[in-house]
Amino acid sequence: MKEYHSLRRNEKTIKDEKIISEMLKDQPYLTMALSNDNNPYLVTLNYVYEAENEVFYIHCANSGKKNDYLNNNSNVWGQIMDDRGYLNGECDYKYRTLHFRGNFQFIENLKEKRRALELMIDKFEKEPEPVRVKFINEKALKSVNIGRIQIETITGKQGGFKN
Repeated sequence: MKEYHSLRRNEKTIKDEKIISEMLKDQPYLTMALSNDNNPYLVTLNYVYEAENEVFYIHCANSGKKNDYLNNNSNVWGQIMDDRGYLNGECDYKYRTLHFRGNFQFIENLKEKRRALELMIDKFEKEPEPVRVKFINEKALKSVNIGRIQIETITGKQGGFKN
């Protein structure tokens, strides 16, 4: 992925692709910033990352404020955070963040919806197979609302880690 901008403090840039990949795969939430007619909106969502196509998938309601914003402006900015907490006695904080820019689309293709749901269930369920059987069927696929964020750029930053 192409880096969006250089950080002012270059020593805080996450350059290790393995760290970035692990964060994308392992963190449970992303926060997404939206804008509609110059009005901002921020929403935190669980997600799954698919490395092959460099996309996030999210499950969402069929209507609501988030959908209204996304239907009017599909450009998003987001963050994924790995919060390791305050470092007592060091006056520092240990964290990693990934900031991304992307384009959001609601998915209509049933095959892609199925794949996204399978990835989400595999990520979050301890025993995914019974949940797959219960929730992934043709009727559910036609009614479920799944969104895809195509990542355009990403930048990583960290603090409190010893080099």
